[in-house]
Amino acid sequence: MSSELACVYAALILADDDVAITSEKIVTILKAAGVEYEPYWPGLFAKALESCNLKELITNVGSGVGAAPAAGGAAPAAGDAGGAAAPKEEAKKEESEEEEDDDMGFGLFD
Repeated sequence: MSSELACVYAALILADDDVAITSEKIVTILKAAGVEYEPYWPGLFAKALESCNLKELITNVGSGVGAAPAAGGAAPAAGDAGGAAAPKEEAKKEESEEEEDDDMGFGLFD
């Protein structure tokens, strides 16, 4: 197992137990597991993860940009109806552009 992967697993264990991720705690887990590691990895992981919520990061991995799309989608729903019409118009515009690109008189495999 690589040092980097071992630190990832150690950070996930700490986050799952709602424990602050520090280099000392990562080292403790790695030693308890009997994993050989490069001494700089625990410090790098602790520094990189000190300002982020790892659980939130994992749950929002499929949304692309963290929680930003959820916040952006909630504003038009709570706002006026005029704001909701704009995305529909954009979608129609995108579809028409795509249709124009599709009909170029030849196919990919012709």
